[in-house]
Amino acid sequence: MLVYLDNCCYNRPYDEQCNLIIRLKTEAKLYIQDMIKNEQISLVWSGMLDYENNDNPFWERKMRIAEWEDIADVVIELDENILNNAQKYMLVGLKNKDAIHIACAVQSKADYFITTDNKILNKQINDIKVINPVDFVRKELNYYD
Repeated sequence: MLVYLDNCCYNRPYDEQCNLIIRLKTEAKLYIQDMIKNEQISLVWSGMLDYENNDNPFWERKMRIAEWEDIADVVIELDENILNNAQKYMLVGLKNKDAIHIACAVQSKADYFITTDNKILNKQINDIKVINPVDFVRKELNYYD
């Protein structure tokens, strides 16, 4: 199984953890990272993740997130095809960067696009399964009733 985590996912553990939902999403994201490290699932990295991570003002966070590129099984570089396909996702109301992330995930043939961003989760995207980390873990561990 191939998964694409967006920039929100990579940054979730650095968010204030007072809110229960944020903590749950953080724990689920960390569990997904363990699944990747244990080669239970495969990871996609993209040029869009590089682009957004390079804007991270926190040097240590930026370096720790960048390490995931070396762990990724698939690396997608930004190209004209991705940028053109992103236009389709902008038509459903996604912002430019989010649309490019989705286009990268689709081009990589990822099975899941994992995000903590409700603005993405609430959009109708038919080309890939969009899911939050908690629901992904529940699904993969068969915790759905």
